[in-house]
Amino acid sequence: MAIQEASPLGHHATLPAGEKVDQVASFAQRSRLPSIYGAREYVDAGGLMSYGPSIADLFRRAATYVDKILKGAKPADLPVEQPTKFELIINLKTAKALGLTIPPSVLSQASTASTMALFGEP
Repeated sequence: MAIQEASPLGHHATLPAGEKVDQVASFAQRSRLPSIYGAREYVDAGGLMSYGPSIADLFRRAATYVDKILKGAKPADLPVEQPTKFELIINLKTAKALGLTIPPSVLSQASTASTMALFGEP
């Protein structure tokens, strides 16, 4: 379903995906649709929140694979790994603009269970 169809149908939140980060985040904000994204870039563009693997950590871990391959390991012999570090990023400025209060329990859990960055003023 397109994000443009969500609000008139009575949906109260969205989980959009797409390549036009600025447009998607901006539309969700204008439509007053709280949205959670899988990538931090949406929050940087004004989206409400994102939860997903730490891209910086994935790059660091990829470097260990490159190191092993350069030292002679066969790529086919290397195990497939899953992300182990996740980030919850919340844009408090957007939350305030949407009239939302992020519960302290969410903020405290995120700060202990994952990396958390807060944007804007509470």
